Amino acid sequence: MPSTIQALPQEVVYLITAGEVIDCFAAVVRELVENSLDAGATRIVVALWPQQWRIRVTDNGCGMDLDDLQQAAATHSTSKIHSSDDLWKIHSLGFRGEALHSLTTLADLEIFSRSSNGNVGWRVVYGDGGKAIQVEATAIAPGTVVTVSNLFANCVARRHGLPPTAQQMKAVQATIYNIALCHPQVTWQVSQNDRAWFTISPASTVGQLIPQLLSQVRQGDLQELTLEIPNPENSPLTTPHSALPTPHSALSTQHSPLPTQHSALNTQHSTLTLVVGLPDRCHRHRPDWVRVAINGRIVKSPELEQTILGAFHRTLPRDRYPICFLHLVISPDQINWNRNPAKTEIYLNELTYWQEQITQAINQALRISAANIKESVHTTRVSQLLKTAEEKGNYNVNPQNSTPPTQHSPLSTQHSLKAVAQVSNTYIVAEHPGGMWLVEQHIAHERVLYEQLCDNWQLLPVEPSIILYQLSPAQLAQLQRIGLDIEPFGEQIWAVRNLPAILQQREDCADAILELSWGGDLETAQVAVACRSAIRNGTPMSLPEMQKLLDDWQRTRNPRTCPHGRPIYLSLDESALSRFFRRHWVIGKSHGI
Repeated sequence: MPSTIQALPQEVVYLITAGEVIDCFAAVVRELVENSLDAGATRIVVALWPQQWRIRVTDNGCGMDLDDLQQAAATHSTSKIHSSDDLWKIHSLGFRGEALHSLTTLADLEIFSRSSNGNVGWRVVYGDGGKAIQVEATAIAPGTVVTVSNLFANCVARRHGLPPTAQQMKAVQATIYNIALCHPQVTWQVSQNDRAWFTISPASTVGQLIPQLLSQVRQGDLQELTLEIPNPENSPLTTPHSALPTPHSALSTQHSPLPTQHSALNTQHSTLTLVVGLPDRCHRHRPDWVRVAINGRIVKSPELEQTILGAFHRTLPRDRYPICFLHLVISPDQINWNRNPAKTEIYLNELTYWQEQITQAINQALRISAANIKESVHTTRVSQLLKTAEEKGNYNVNPQNSTPPTQHSPLSTQHSLKAVAQVSNTYIVAEHPGGMWLVEQHIAHERVLYEQLCDNWQLLPVEPSIILYQLSPAQLAQLQRIGLDIEPFGEQIWAVRNLPAILQQREDCADAILELSWGGDLETAQVAVACRSAIRNGTPMSLPEMQKLLDDWQRTRNPRTCPHGRPIYLSLDESALSRFFRRHWVIGKSHGI
């Protein structure tokens, strides 16, 4: 059988970004693991011996035959592309044919492999330059084992320039986590110095995988959605599925791991998968969990990352950042991977179009509707509240003997909350088919007003003018910056001729304008106006007033938190109430239970 791994034509080599970057343990792991995924592996075992500068990656992919093994480490040898045209039709994670050859110049390289249809496996040892210097038959299950030893042995200065071992191992873990996010169906086993380090179990969706990587996050804290979106109008159709190459070696075009990607790549639609941490349940001190992936690989895209952060603006507390994983599966002709040797930076066509789609998807994920909220999932705060309430009773719950909560269906319609009461003139008690909610009236109204002001910031003339005293030059500049018409009216006296429409009927509008004068952009002013204008806690409300507020609040784009990032509602589902009041204890029909 002829080799499927071939040396690239020289004109293609000239088009490829120079030099595979093998500069640390994490880079070696990344390159070898991507080869495993391209081979269709569903189980990958990574073993590291940092002190010995040795790495071994084992997979259950389709493997290689002898001809491919002998060619695998030659310079610019790959089965994934064959011509310059293929650079615009990349479906695999690797394509340059440089990684293994680079390793032979930096370390000792040994590969065991057996193809899925082969009767015997082979062991090949490579010398400098990628030539096979030792070949022998061996017993091995289908798949591939790649061992890199004495990394940087011939370049000791590079070893000395690397960070401490602990920092390098942290980078390896981050690399595997990033790859696992894009391929949640893969099982990972990672060891260090012959001791188990961490494992990642396969998951049907990335939303089910993330709690394994972030122990403080529960699946109920996340909202996941997958959308099919049309390609940009000027995007040509992608390659027909029948024309896609099939895997022949451990370095072949990716096929098995991402069938959903291939199906999306061959239609007039793209796929957008989004997992967001609900802002009233989880967030981070740093923007380290804003991750963007395109066609199976985490990439650095400042433009898309800023789009994500912008979509979460005014939903989180100050100096807090969202948890968000975005995976776009789009036509390869929309992407140029040939920007950076590590393939972490790309050129993306129609960037504005994709930014708009991402913003719309995040807005959809943050809404409260029948399709995306299950009240049987408790937040940590709710669990603590129930525990505290139970401890104050005449009996305590024994978790070992208690019946687990049952699942209830989500909201039947978007506007199914029914106002039933007001507590302390502060909290609206609302009933819905799955239980009850407590809604804090001031911040719920603040969210409503803020979005109304963002959509329609209207300044109206006011008669008589509002008189202000002793304003500093900075305060004057700030009021003019947000559009107020203000002019001198005497010594250290100024007259304001217009003001935001929502403040026009308020008796304390002068105080409100002074508050706006203390700095910030227009959006900050809108938040301040909404906060000042919202219903105050301690204000009695009638049932119709409460119901209108609930209806208006449910229609907002980001109903989970106020513009300052505070949670607006607390939900208690029927199963939790049943558990607390022991309604699952069947005593007898004669007791009317």
